[in-house]
Amino acid sequence: MTDSTQKKKYKLPGRPKKRLFIGMLALTTVLASVVLYGIWYIARLGLAEIAEPLPMVVGALFALLSGGAMLAILNMVLAVKGWFYLPFLQRQTYELINVLFPVAVYVAKIFGVGKRKLEGSFIATSNLLFNRLGLKVPADRLLVVTPHCLQLATCPHKITRDPQNCKRCGGCDIGSLVTLSEEMGFHFFVATGGTLARQVVYNTRPQAVLAIACERDLMSGIQDVYPLPAVGVLNIRPNGPCYNTHVDMAEVRAQLEKIIIPKEQDNG
Repeated sequence: MTDSTQKKKYKLPGRPKKRLFIGMLALTTVLASVVLYGIWYIARLGLAEIAEPLPMVVGALFALLSGGAMLAILNMVLAVKGWFYLPFLQRQTYELINVLFPVAVYVAKIFGVGKRKLEGSFIATSNLLFNRLGLKVPADRLLVVTPHCLQLATCPHKITRDPQNCKRCGGCDIGSLVTLSEEMGFHFFVATGGTLARQVVYNTRPQAVLAIACERDLMSGIQDVYPLPAVGVLNIRPNGPCYNTHVDMAEVRAQLEKIIIPKEQDNG
């Protein structure tokens, strides 16, 4: 199945707006800072009875946490805008996301924003941060992981341990990915779930990962493998989640070309 045929047959996922995730995370950080201030204000007298400098110490700690979180968000904004930013703050950014994202989901609901949309915005932001690093790796140090739902449900061939078992009949996109892996030289694996995917990452020890999945799995996967660089490509779900899904092969190739060192440069 060609890329053009696929685009006509399936509705490709829209491009999530990166500012949505950043805005919700910033609002959640402000609310968390207000809560911390309220806790400090209520507890300050009791803290002073324990030790006179304790209110100042606790207040400084809370201010440091709030300031660090806002700095991480500002850094994301700078990266999204294409301006100068601090790459070494990415670890703090992902730690902030791990802590505040569950709260951000509830805040987003107040504004009518669903969790899936927020996760999609995170993936777009994370991909941009990855691309801003300008990281390139040899093809044989890149791992591409996709869920087993990309395989046609009625296919009798087991590919979750060995994608080469695919007969490339064109009934799903697995064959296209196997062919692409042979062409470009990256490692390709089909996983039955997050546990197996993490095991494959551990065993393969790649320098970077490209994952194909739904918003929820991509978000958790990108956070799980950090600090290993990871790019996410959303799958296409014309039949609903986890059943006969597809992927935009043109998008996959475009992302791979950004990551993989060209053969002539690698050889040189």
